[in-house]
Amino acid sequence: MSIHDKAHELAKAIKESSEVSDIRNAMKVVETDPEAKAMLDNFRQGQMELQQRMMSGEMPPQEEMEKMEKLFEMLNLNLGIRRLFDAERRLSVVIEDVNKIITESLSQLYGE
Repeated sequence: MSIHDKAHELAKAIKESSEVSDIRNAMKVVETDPEAKAMLDNFRQGQMELQQRMMSGEMPPQEEMEKMEKLFEMLNLNLGIRRLFDAERRLSVVIEDVNKIITESLSQLYGE
């Protein structure tokens, strides 16, 4: 089996994981609440814009960062959105763990 085949197998396992299932279920709940969905969409858009600016070397003003942090805190008051954020965080941990496993498997190449 090739590395690409293993990667596809891993991708399938991730798609079928409880973490991804939890995200799907939480999204369904959020989508039933138009106000929560709009607030989440607004937050995601702002988050993406900030990330793009930071990647281009521009540091956003502190006020903008604080505004996003307050919006995040407000969104967390909504149980459905909080469930979504928690599920996304758990998936992120899984992906970080997979990345660490792959990186550590190659560490001997660089004398570590």
